[in-house]
Amino acid sequence: MSLSPRVPDLAALDLLLSVIELGSLGRAAKAHGISQPSASSRIRYLEQLVGMPVLERTTLGSRPTAAGALIAEWARDVVDAAARLDAGIDTLRTQRDSRLRVAASQTIAEYLFPKWLMALRTRMPDTSIALESGNSAEVARAVLDGRAGIGFVESPQVPAELESHLVARDRLVVVVAAGHRWARGGAVTAEELAGTALIYREPGSGTRISFERAMTRVIPGWEPTVALELSSTQAIKTAVAEGMAPAVLSSLAVARELAEGVLVSPEVTGLDLHRDLRAVWPRGQRPTGPARDLYAIASRPV
Repeated sequence: MSLSPRVPDLAALDLLLSVIELGSLGRAAKAHGISQPSASSRIRYLEQLVGMPVLERTTLGSRPTAAGALIAEWARDVVDAAARLDAGIDTLRTQRDSRLRVAASQTIAEYLFPKWLMALRTRMPDTSIALESGNSAEVARAVLDGRAGIGFVESPQVPAELESHLVARDRLVVVVAAGHRWARGGAVTAEELAGTALIYREPGSGTRISFERAMTRVIPGWEPTVALELSSTQAIKTAVAEGMAPAVLSSLAVARELAEGVLVSPEVTGLDLHRDLRAVWPRGQRPTGPARDLYAIASRPV
């Protein structure tokens, strides 16, 4: 059903009821937090819509005309219904904002999300937050399935059903044990790396996808030689430190081990290992409530 253009808006009807209740346009304007000229303009517009005066101005204040009193009687039910609608929407918002489910790939979950969480707690201390950690493919599925209100991935590509937006940048690094020949200095070329068996994360990992795409841009047709495949970044770091094989990991994930000398990161030439970290959500649905706030926090420059 389409309403007639003669139907006044709720704000004007609510103001009319306040004028009648308080007996003064000035007092009604103050109660609504607007200026008296604004209130007068709103009432004049209402009168133009209905085609007749609704208030009589006197030296003692304002009172309804016969038509104004009748319109106010009809309007009271409309305004009360609108107040119930507003209260219901507020309840829905409260329920939405009381809990946030987030999915994040491992590097983001372990090395960036804790800082984001502290900032979000400051803004929304009463919001309960649940984090699901997995590889980038698993994060995409969690968002598409509705298990997470927002996701964060390391993969350079996401399903077409998701929108992705840059939140941070990262760099992949080659890491080896302190006793490895690459730890003695000198640069490692992309060709050397291409011919070396490495320890990899499982298929679907954003780190693995980013590295493989970087390699194939330089060496078309290249296929990885897998020395070992592990689903845990910590397990990969341990295997590398034990001298099993080199690996390619996020600089965020190995910062402490490099500082302590447990792992060494040789320079790599001829290969761009920078990558984007992205927030994802269903296409056409902007984040709302705590998900929107988390996205804003994650997007802040550090």
